[in-house]
Amino acid sequence: MALLLDTHTLIWYLEGDSQLSDIVKNRLDNRQERRCVSAVSIWEMAIKINLGKLKIRKPLSDLPDFLSANAFEWLPLAFDHNLAYLDLPLHHRDPFDRMLIAQASVEGLTIVTRDTHFSDYDVPILW
Repeated sequence: MALLLDTHTLIWYLEGDSQLSDIVKNRLDNRQERRCVSAVSIWEMAIKINLGKLKIRKPLSDLPDFLSANAFEWLPLAFDHNLAYLDLPLHHRDPFDRMLIAQASVEGLTIVTRDTHFSDYDVPILW
């Protein structure tokens, strides 16, 4: 099962936050697992940092090296992700979460999230 990290999951993993479940931490630490980080999450983080709503210990500019060193796969935003976004029902209005759901749907990924709104969509969830 290939994984797509929700933005809060990525932040908590980067920060070593104890809110990550043991199951999630073990799966994210497993380099044999396909673990994806979306461009959408980085965009969301950049916006929140810029607005003063998010502070992280390391600069966002260090993230590519961290992802590479820990064998995470980069998931760019593709045109077909945008088309899938258009077809999503409006169960949840957060545009970042909805795009992650669209990406997971198109790419056949399991979303790693604690957000209960994701369960309203037809995508697998791990927490």
